[in-house]
Amino acid sequence: KTCLSYLSISDLYNQENKWIYLKPLLFILTVLCSVGLYFSVSLMDPGYVLSDSEKTFSELAEQETSTMTSSTVPMRRCGYCLLKRPMRARHCKSCNRCVRRYDHHCPWIENCVGEKNHRVFMLYLVVQLVVLLWAFPLAWSGFHSEATWSEWLRVNIFLLLAFILISIVTVVVCLLIVCQLYLISCNYTTWEFMSSYRISYLKQCDLDSNPFDRGIVQNLWNFFCTHGPVTWERVYLRNSYNTV
Repeated sequence: KTCLSYLSISDLYNQENKWIYLKPLLFILTVLCSVGLYFSVSLMDPGYVLSDSEKTFSELAEQETSTMTSSTVPMRRCGYCLLKRPMRARHCKSCNRCVRRYDHHCPWIENCVGEKNHRVFMLYLVVQLVVLLWAFPLAWSGFHSEATWSEWLRVNIFLLLAFILISIVTVVVCLLIVCQLYLISCNYTTWEFMSSYRISYLKQCDLDSNPFDRGIVQNLWNFFCTHGPVTWERVYLRNSYNTV
């Protein structure tokens, strides 16, 4: 009996030792995934408006369709790069390029967030939040108890600063995710939401109406589950006629 109990205890101990490295390994993989997404969203083309010489045949056909559809909503020429920019595009002074469905220029990634990299940006934020929330218990478990507060502060000062930094960044990332999800569910960009009073195609609409809104479920589905450029002039005209 003693031998059997010893063997069973040994098996349990070996099983625990097999899984003891799983959490650190998963954490490291999550951090590496976050780093990979950071470089991906930083280096991706956010959806630059191309000149005719840079466009492929399908993009030229899409432009021709957009021009025919938008006869009542003419495409304006950018005053900086002199390219015809489609609806919802904006010139970014930091990148010195016009970006399709421009959301904002993010200083964290040193790149614009636009039509092509917005989904990757959201995925990066979610993975970053997972890393930060996972880092909380790790940082907390590292604190050492001491006899006095001064001695405790001397021993744990660097860990305390790291814990405060993690807390601040976690709050910022949470707020950013919530704000982005709200805007996506309304089919607004950050630029449109902040500057609707001076954007020509939004000034023509009522204050409570968004010409690109298709309902929360449809907006979320179109953002996360569909790919390729959208002719926003067509959506704008169709919704404008439906509201008349």
